[in-house]
Amino acid sequence: MKPVVVAVAITGSVPRKSDNPALPVTVAEQIASTHEAFEAGATLAHIHVRDDDESPSSDPDRFAAVQEGLRRHCPGMIVQFSTGGRGRDPAARGLPLMHRPDMASLSTGSVNFPTIVYENHASLVTDLAGRMRAFGVRPEIEIFDLSHLHGAKRLAEAGLVDERPHVQFVMGVQNAMPAEEHLLDILLAELRRVLPRATWTAAGIGRNQAAVMDWALARGADAVRTGLEDNIRITKTRLAASNAELVRLAVEAIERHGRRPATPAEARAALSLPA
Repeated sequence: MKPVVVAVAITGSVPRKSDNPALPVTVAEQIASTHEAFEAGATLAHIHVRDDDESPSSDPDRFAAVQEGLRRHCPGMIVQFSTGGRGRDPAARGLPLMHRPDMASLSTGSVNFPTIVYENHASLVTDLAGRMRAFGVRPEIEIFDLSHLHGAKRLAEAGLVDERPHVQFVMGVQNAMPAEEHLLDILLAELRRVLPRATWTAAGIGRNQAAVMDWALARGADAVRTGLEDNIRITKTRLAASNAELVRLAVEAIERHGRRPATPAEARAALSLPA
């Protein structure tokens, strides 16, 4: 039985407490919420931090404080920093990498989002990949469009990413890649052609979260992703009570597909990280 890494994206840069009071914003809230998710079965935490007014932040000290708390309270859990761009100065997006998290997200191209263009200039992508390599941080390649896979391939050819990257397909962002099952098959086929040794997962945004998870599990994904960053609801009329509640639903989905959540050690081995 192949275990599945459960990634929890706890906060993100868009939801606010006014959208769901369970959203963890402060450092202490993020540590507590992630610990609950860890106890429920999550073994990878995707981290954004916020300023006091809840706006997205690149403050290295806040990232470091969350990381320190997770390493104390969630032994073995993979800590993954976001280098995503919504609401953040491009020049500052790579600063937290100096704290050497296990992983960091890396978008390899630009894409339309609901109200903005999510810009990832080629020079910025190369700079972030180079910093990750210098600090020993393993990238998770974020794929919002088919062309981004070829951006990842170019990084591998340049020696900035190894030949076994971890790749995440992001589906259901308005104006970007729709959450349609046949598109996942196209993306997965192209991934296997250009980066055949890659591990992979898929994230469904909003109401698409559960469906995309099922599609990924049916195709043997190495990981699934859940969390309040992507989806604040359990149903149309009920908000999620916590990140842990969303993780428990992910664990149920994994078990329906005849698999089980990975332990921290198994998650690290699956994503080529040291124990």
